[in-house]
Amino acid sequence: RQKLFEGLYIHDRWDWQRTQPVIRLSFGSGVMRNREELDTRIRDQLFSERERLGVSLQRETDIAGEFSALIRDTHTQYGERAVVLIDEYDKPILDNILEPERARELREGLKNLYSVIKDADPHLHLVLITGVSKFSKVSLFSGLNNLNDITLDKPYADICGYTDEDVDTVFATELPGLDRAEIRDWYNGYRWGGTDTPSVYNPFDVLLLLQKRQFG
Repeated sequence: RQKLFEGLYIHDRWDWQRTQPVIRLSFGSGVMRNREELDTRIRDQLFSERERLGVSLQRETDIAGEFSALIRDTHTQYGERAVVLIDEYDKPILDNILEPERARELREGLKNLYSVIKDADPHLHLVLITGVSKFSKVSLFSGLNNLNDITLDKPYADICGYTDEDVDTVFATELPGLDRAEIRDWYNGYRWGGTDTPSVYNPFDVLLLLQKRQFG
């Protein structure tokens, strides 16, 4: 969406004519208590993505087969390799973390889904997986040994919060009447990496401050 980037650095450095089809899965909503509920949620999302992308399922198969076919057929239909975005990849496990057997059952269900990604590599342009836990690649991403964990990588240290520059420029018109040092004391408390990486502000708390005009 080129219009959203007008006036920004990337605007005249990007080929806006070329686009990749996007397959998006998310486990952020609801609580899944067993493998059956997880499989139902996965199948529902795969069905929705097929409908949105206009890709038909050629034959009935298992979840891994459906996901694999969706990626492959999306590449074929659009003539460009697919982007896969998976949000909150670990939530079904976290929701059941106090029930080890149930958590393991759900982990196996997720592993069945994620195992597709490696063999689908020829049809993939980019895969981005986000979550809050650093699970062992051996336990959840068995066989998927081409992942690059960027959580603590220096080039990405400031993507999950506002920097000092962001606060001082983007929100400059909102700052009068607020103590700038106090904003830093309250909300600049996150660091993704070592001491040589920038610390960042909690985005939502900063927005609440600017709206409510009181610290909390």
